[in-house]
Amino acid sequence: MTSDVTGVSRARGGGNPVLMAAVLIVVIAAATIGGAWYFQLVLDIRPCPLCLEQRYAYYLSIPLAALTALAAGLYAPRWLLVGGFAILALAAFGNAVLGSYHAGVEWGFWQGPTDCTGPVGNLGSAGTLLERLDTVKVIRCDEVQWRFLGVSLAGYNVLISLLMAAIAAWGLAKSLKQD
Repeated sequence: MTSDVTGVSRARGGGNPVLMAAVLIVVIAAATIGGAWYFQLVLDIRPCPLCLEQRYAYYLSIPLAALTALAAGLYAPRWLLVGGFAILALAAFGNAVLGSYHAGVEWGFWQGPTDCTGPVGNLGSAGTLLERLDTVKVIRCDEVQWRFLGVSLAGYNVLISLLMAAIAAWGLAKSLKQD
């Protein structure tokens, strides 16, 4: 056993599971958003409005998980770690719900938002119609642009978000058990 400056004993080689959970979330979230940007910028698979909304959880999770990792590495107070992991778990789970909704729209289980499903609405006056048709690319939420093993990007977002929520819940549980 070793003792740090706070007097808390830590087993050698035992590591810091709270730190590990936060770092895992940073890595998974950064890889996921990096993959989304790759699909958009390199493969030219443009995101629909629901896809863009699903990114918000990652934009929150990356810095928050990094701060939580820093706090865990510095053995910050338990309430700070618990709060960080609770927010991370809620954001990831909420994103899994949003991704499930989006996947359901893609499969036709329910109607999606009117701004990205259904027929294209007003394209302007007849004089500028051809010009607008050349420049406008409507990305529909109910049309899958890419699938792998029968699962769309929205479906993979559900799986990744549930994994992140589980890791955050594990980090939360470990934070609550810390001395």
